[in-house]
Amino acid sequence: MMQLDERDRRILKLLQEDCRMSNADLADAVSMSASALWRRVRALEEAGVISRYGARVVPKAMGLKFEALVQVNLTRHAPEHLTEFIRAVETNPHVVECYATTGQADYHLRVLAPDLEAYNQFLEGFLFQLAGVASAQTHVILKTVKRDTPVVP
Repeated sequence: MMQLDERDRRILKLLQEDCRMSNADLADAVSMSASALWRRVRALEEAGVISRYGARVVPKAMGLKFEALVQVNLTRHAPEHLTEFIRAVETNPHVVECYATTGQADYHLRVLAPDLEAYNQFLEGFLFQLAGVASAQTHVILKTVKRDTPVVP
């Protein structure tokens, strides 16, 4: 694990807020030379602290107006069922996040769909077709209160 100092934390916060910030602007913001900053960012990437850069999109602006958290329980935890479930959710475009969790549910999925009908098709035509799925409980997201907050240790 890489030891992060205050300058690293500031760099990470700024990159999470705007990953398109130029190297020169980022260097100025953290009071470093551009070459020293580049080496620092490269070290953060190589250490796995920064895994990728990307754009944040607004699902509703893309026509994805239905959002839900889905608690999934599996019938058995046989390796073949776990492997099938994981492969299936990794490749399904409606599932944008998946977490194996403790508690009453085995997995929590964040699912996006254009509307309720498309979500129902996701349930019936995909999720309930997986051999290991025993049940799913849907929690419709009414409003997003907090999302995409920068991670700063």
